[in-house]
Amino acid sequence: MLKVLTILVALIAIATYGFISYLQRSPELPKIDYERWWGKGQKVDEDESVRPFKIEFNDTMIADLKSRLKNRRPLTKPLEGIKSEYGMNTIYLEKVLNNWVEKYDFKERANRLNQLPRYKTRVQGLDIHFIRVKPKVQGVKTLPLLMLHGWPSSSKEFQKVIPLLTTQRTGYDFVFEVIAADLPGFGFSEGTNKPGLSGLHIGVIMRNLMRRLGFNQFYIHAGDWGSNVATHMTTVFPDEILGYHSTMAVTSRPYSYLKLFLGSLVPNFVMDPKYVNRVYPLSDLFSYLLRESGYMHIQSTKPDTIGVGLTDSPAGLAAYVMEKIGVCTNRDQTNTEHSGLAALEQEDVLDTLTILWNTNCIVTSTRLYAEGSNKEAKIVDNIPTKVPTAVVNFRYEVVHMPVWMLRDKFQNIVHCSFYDYGGHFAGLEVPKELADDIFKGMAAILEYRKRNSLNL
Repeated sequence: MLKVLTILVALIAIATYGFISYLQRSPELPKIDYERWWGKGQKVDEDESVRPFKIEFNDTMIADLKSRLKNRRPLTKPLEGIKSEYGMNTIYLEKVLNNWVEKYDFKERANRLNQLPRYKTRVQGLDIHFIRVKPKVQGVKTLPLLMLHGWPSSSKEFQKVIPLLTTQRTGYDFVFEVIAADLPGFGFSEGTNKPGLSGLHIGVIMRNLMRRLGFNQFYIHAGDWGSNVATHMTTVFPDEILGYHSTMAVTSRPYSYLKLFLGSLVPNFVMDPKYVNRVYPLSDLFSYLLRESGYMHIQSTKPDTIGVGLTDSPAGLAAYVMEKIGVCTNRDQTNTEHSGLAALEQEDVLDTLTILWNTNCIVTSTRLYAEGSNKEAKIVDNIPTKVPTAVVNFRYEVVHMPVWMLRDKFQNIVHCSFYDYGGHFAGLEVPKELADDIFKGMAAILEYRKRNSLNL
């Protein structure tokens, strides 16, 4: 009997080892077309010039928007005792919509947005919009930094951060030249009419954009979908991406999810006990994800359907987008009318809504959820990268992954910081803290590269 048990235990151990080894395997990089055409029709020779661009909220758009808002149907009041537990509180929404009509200064806000120099250029058939700010400094290194946003955002998200990054500061021998791009189909960047534009292929577009601007090597900061794009870039172009800083670093390797479950058995061992509640118990995590991920399922399956209502009704667009912004800013405040929005300046939120409405990009942006992960992207997800990586964890970021998981994907994490406040849209809510951490993270990346005799 003992012999049988010994053999059984040995077989289980061998099978477990084989299963874990299978999950840890790293596939070969798939063949990727770096010049794939995403423009309308067949590929043609395109104008590669970089053109100045200014945002304009014209009178026709403003008048139509205000008319639709003024003539909206009466909104259904929340149930008694309910704040934002069922979604957007319509009493609070009414106040915001009225402010959008009566107090929001469209022309002044456009002028404010245009204070940062903006450009467009065609890349792989699409007009890509970006902000580019060069620092006016001498005697310090200038690091080219590509900044990438997520949904439902745009480069507007970095409006407050960019001046902080392009200004020299004491204690650092470098400053940043910032290129903050709108992802294709977001903000003022053109969307594609062809299926298959995943985060992986957007990463190729962003890399080609940087080459167009003269940068064969550069650094990246990204969050949300921008993090998905940037992660692919660090994997496919490890010799071109010199360092990566993220507010939402994520590993999608199968082995990492096994570790997530195993970690639930000894959470205080695999994580700093002060931050365990950001991940464990898993029942709380899954309950939160189940409660808040309905929009993700809709956008991953039927983005065009939900897009009809959001395209036609600015009130509907505001309710849908603001509810997600609020929850992602502070998910513990669904018991308030504002659902977390109080942490953001209302004009910043209205800027985001106005850009979405003005460019009519709500459908092209939500389609990324359906297109975001194809066969090629899933393969690249499972390939680790050696690009030095810095991670900042704000309290209410949508997803928090422990470092022991992240190292499965990002093998060289050189900086990791935690904040007891702040949420998903850190660039709007806590721009100083975000800028501070980008400097700290990049300093650690530069030190790593110097220590390992890598080019700077």
